[in-house]
Amino acid sequence: MNTQPIVPALRTILAEMLHGPTASGYLLNHNDVGILRALDHLSAQAASATHGGGASIAAHVDHLRYGFSLMNRWAAGENPYADADWTVSWRKNVVSDAEWAKLRADFAREAKQLLDVVATPREVNDEELNGVIGNLAHLGYHFGAIRQIDRSVRGPAATD
Repeated sequence: MNTQPIVPALRTILAEMLHGPTASGYLLNHNDVGILRALDHLSAQAASATHGGGASIAAHVDHLRYGFSLMNRWAAGENPYADADWTVSWRKNVVSDAEWAKLRADFAREAKQLLDVVATPREVNDEELNGVIGNLAHLGYHFGAIRQIDRSVRGPAATD
């Protein structure tokens, strides 16, 4: 299948989750800043906090960064899923200020690259297309989880 017909929709949805809606939001409320800028408002201490034994925001971000890196490697022609170790992406629960800054920068770099990947039409089979769409849903899940962990990164309330 050629992704040409759905590329604009995939790119719009991913860009909205990363940077907030441009006009009207499809997932996020108007004036939401998206996940990348929302994370910039968190200190390393807040990103390292765990609540009720769950994963920290830092762990969620590292998990997303890892998943994006796999998708980016796949788009470059590799088969990174054959030996992917998802458990590694959950081990960074506590971060220092420097580690938090680096993690956010690494996540933003992988996100920008993934945005370019999603915006590039390509031939994919059903499994690959499911993987691309699943990656967007996966981001939405973890973005929501992060906003549940720390109320300060929640987006604006609906106005209509």
